[in-house]
Amino acid sequence: MQLHVPMIGRDPAQSHRAASPLELLFDLTFVVAIAQAASGLHHGLVDGHAGEVLLGFPLIFFGIWWAWMNFTWFASAYDTDDAIYRLTVLLQLSGVLVVAAGVPRGLSDHEYGVATLGYVMMRLALVAQWLRAAASHPDGRRCALRYAGGLAAIQAAWVARLALPGAAGVVGFVVLVAIEMAIPYWAESSGRTPWHPGHIAERYGLFTLIVLGESVLSATVAVQTALDTTSTFGELAPVVVGGILIVFFMWWMYFDMPGEQVVARARRSFTETLRGPFVWGYGHYVVFASAAAAGAGLAVAVDQATHHSKLTDTQAGFAITVPVSIFLLAVWVLHYATKTPGPMRTYAVPTGVVLILASSFTPEPVLGTGIVLAGLVAAAVIARCFEPAEAVATRP
Repeated sequence: MQLHVPMIGRDPAQSHRAASPLELLFDLTFVVAIAQAASGLHHGLVDGHAGEVLLGFPLIFFGIWWAWMNFTWFASAYDTDDAIYRLTVLLQLSGVLVVAAGVPRGLSDHEYGVATLGYVMMRLALVAQWLRAAASHPDGRRCALRYAGGLAAIQAAWVARLALPGAAGVVGFVVLVAIEMAIPYWAESSGRTPWHPGHIAERYGLFTLIVLGESVLSATVAVQTALDTTSTFGELAPVVVGGILIVFFMWWMYFDMPGEQVVARARRSFTETLRGPFVWGYGHYVVFASAAAAGAGLAVAVDQATHHSKLTDTQAGFAITVPVSIFLLAVWVLHYATKTPGPMRTYAVPTGVVLILASSFTPEPVLGTGIVLAGLVAAAVIARCFEPAEAVATRP
């Protein structure tokens, strides 16, 4: 292990590039933050505080996702794995845990002081990383300095936002989110970071597994809690079976898409246009947030089945059908161009979304949603079997 290795940029064409053990450890810290956010959403819904948590969850989840995404793209371009790099990532890991500790306050009371402290810790550590890159990589110096300067300035604004009351604080949050999301575009417009397409696709796939895993965890804990009381497994069977189908086929539909090919194509056109990488990177906020919210929806369904919820049956149904529908639409949009043209590509997912939302009004919305997802996957598999040979040959 060397103390210092110059950050000259990784090779975007490096073969067999994979996530490092440090990146996997970094992801594990986000498990805690996502679990806190999903749990807070679940309890807020069933306790009759839907307005507060439906506003707070997207805001809190943005901070979680944005910090993960910024580290991921930086590491794809400049991971040196020296001692200084590892210690700086340690500071970022610590910030993630502080954010996780502040999630319940943010969701229940809109008190973002602790979460903001953790967020600023993570971001300032990333500023230090960008300054290292600027010092070591002359070709990427202008881009790296824009990242460092923009991130440092916006952190002061996040701290100042804490003084804004009520609605003004929410407006300030939205404005700062827009500025945060503009910084990478501004920085990359002055140069290009040497990120690796296969590595990025793998990292996004791993984070998808994390948020789907939180769905499994949320549902399991809810079922265990119900069984520890007076509930029977028979009461919960439709939710359990439907939940298994939902998580499994959400996984199937995401990983059935040619993610690595999509990112590789975006990498090849990166010198001419920023659109591809930014659509892929930013669009996954919707994928990740909806998958995490689906876990909360499964937990709500358990509480509804065991009569421990203040929601109506229809409201509880929407708690699962809405996030699953959003997930489906987001994945469909991100991969639409890679699918074989035809009725399946154009109409299958919109039709499925209509059926899933309609299942909110049935006695078993979770089971109904799982069956619709299974039907979509079955239809896709059958349609692929009958694709013309030339379509298969030209598929990305």
